[in-house]
Amino acid sequence: MSWSQAELVAAAYGVVFVFVLVYVAIIAAKLVRLQRETAELLEVARGREAVVRSTAAPVGEVSEGV
Repeated sequence: MSWSQAELVAAAYGVVFVFVLVYVAIIAAKLVRLQRETAELLEVARGREAVVRSTAAPVGEVSEGV
């Protein structure tokens, strides 16, 4: 079977489209993972901030043993 130039061009565009689609899907998956990890880190940071605030001496008070 002999392929016409139009068929070859359409096939080439199809291949490029599939590669771009796969690339976008991979980047989207990485973005979702990064957002999830960022949310987890924010939650940990807020938890540590709450612990520091609850254990810190009020302003003007000096801790014993210092």
